[in-house]
Amino acid sequence: MSSEGKACLHAIVEGRVQGVGFRAFVYDHAEAMGLTGWVRNRGEDQVEVWAEGPASELDKFLALLRQGPRMSYVAGVEVSHPAPEGKYSRFMVISSTY
Repeated sequence: MSSEGKACLHAIVEGRVQGVGFRAFVYDHAEAMGLTGWVRNRGEDQVEVWAEGPASELDKFLALLRQGPRMSYVAGVEVSHPAPEGKYSRFMVISSTY
């Protein structure tokens, strides 16, 4: 997909989001939606997500982030929409920040 028509979502998800399959949940949905970018743990009780793709898909993806997998509890999601970088060819789980 070219960067034209692409949007970006950067999110910090807080709550019970580690040890409950949250990153796998994010990865599976991002892959199914054709998004590119990454997900990683970010300190205690936070997961960080960078996703790029069509704005309509990112809206659906954000709704999923706010819900999370069954065993999680999402207390809040800090969202920004920076310019897409266009440097990711797929979605991946990357190393934690700590």
